[in-house]
Amino acid sequence: MPKYLMALDQGTTGSRCILFDTAGVPICSAAKEYTQYFPNDGWVEHDPQQIFDTQIEVAKEAMLRAGANAADILAVGITNQRETVIVWDKETGKPVYRAIVWQCRRTADFCAELKQSGAEAMIKDKTGLVCDPYFSASKIRWILQNVNGAAEKARDGRLLCGTVDTWLMWKLSGGKIFATDCSNASRTMLFNLRTLDWDDELLALFGVPRSMLPQVLPSAGLFGYTAPEIFGAPIPIAGVAGDQQAAMFGQGCHTPGDVKNTYGTGGFLLMNIGGLCVTPKNGLLTTIAWKIDGEVTYACEGSVFVCGAAVQWLRDGLGLIQTAAETEEIAASVENSGGVYVVPAFCGLGAPYWDPYARGVICGITRATERAHIVRATLESMAYQTNDLLTAIERECGVKLTKLRADGGAAANNFLLSFQSDISGLPVLRPKCIETTALGAALLAGLGIGIYRNLAETQKNLAPDRIFQPTLSATARETQLAGWRTAVSRATLGGLS
Repeated sequence: MPKYLMALDQGTTGSRCILFDTAGVPICSAAKEYTQYFPNDGWVEHDPQQIFDTQIEVAKEAMLRAGANAADILAVGITNQRETVIVWDKETGKPVYRAIVWQCRRTADFCAELKQSGAEAMIKDKTGLVCDPYFSASKIRWILQNVNGAAEKARDGRLLCGTVDTWLMWKLSGGKIFATDCSNASRTMLFNLRTLDWDDELLALFGVPRSMLPQVLPSAGLFGYTAPEIFGAPIPIAGVAGDQQAAMFGQGCHTPGDVKNTYGTGGFLLMNIGGLCVTPKNGLLTTIAWKIDGEVTYACEGSVFVCGAAVQWLRDGLGLIQTAAETEEIAASVENSGGVYVVPAFCGLGAPYWDPYARGVICGITRATERAHIVRATLESMAYQTNDLLTAIERECGVKLTKLRADGGAAANNFLLSFQSDISGLPVLRPKCIETTALGAALLAGLGIGIYRNLAETQKNLAPDRIFQPTLSATARETQLAGWRTAVSRATLGGLS
């Protein structure tokens, strides 16, 4: 039997498992969506047990399709939606509340209070993050303050918390692994990027006892083993990274200056900045890309809250499409968007605006506006938002970008990547495997158990499938960007800060 690396890719809207061979080629996969809860305006929640159950279901399904058993799986790599946080009882293993999702804006007012108190400068310097409800710390605080008895249990050391990777490892191991990796820890707003440890001042600020938090380990290496009863025999868990860092690794962005953008539920642009740990400006973030063999690699990041989720909204919210795949043909059926701009600020705007109170708008509608114009404008919004990040990252790092690597589910859309190239003026490279998030997790796991001896061996088979070249004139590009900036100003309260 061939041997596989199993990637557990736990995303915002569903759980996926992909089995890769040791050359990094995807062999088979399985995926399953799960329930999204919206109990109040701007609130987003998941059921932690459903997260775990669907992840196990798709893992077993992928193994069944490959005709594989536990002995055929060399190692498990885990990648996950970041910032989403779960708090559970240490003894019973039951969550005290639903998972609060990274998109959730319920703590916006508290974060605004922190900004007004002058705490943001300290937060930004220690964590590389802006003070925003996007990150985990204020979500943990909300659970402790709003779930009856939670604060007292936490003080007594009876509660545990973690991002989704931590929850999955704890459940997969039967409660034996309570850990995370540096990339996920760096997204909590509780982790000091320079000391590489949970920060006491931040823990006090958010009221989070240190006893609740997991051990922080390197991104590649042995975390522990799955419980024998789950897959029939123990399997080593040897690679963990947040989804965007995993995608960066899967794209082979190992050299400072390498840039990738993932078009997933959200959109995430990351540039490798090597060993530089800098206090970010221009609405961007500094985050840990990975820690391997004792060496930390940092990244400069810009985050878009709604990217592929806007297409899901076209399908489920407006009923304008039946499948995401058909948007490419629909968008190409009209010459342009007819002056229509969609700003999908359904849960605020991320980088570089950081406006949690912004809401979505559709601008430029006339009697001539058709379904195709709105569909096209929605796809274009992904590229416009990404271009905002590209502009900010060039300003932040003082570099002129020469190309953009693209991945994620929406990167399969040729119209999107062609428009992205036009509106940014950059060549856009799409890899043969667009599921680079899962690939990155698999490669980290292979590195963690020694299948690959170094970083170079993890990228021997990485090559672009297609390169999209810009065709739009500079004048036309600027005209369209000016329209986008006007549309964004309609969605925000204060505009670009």
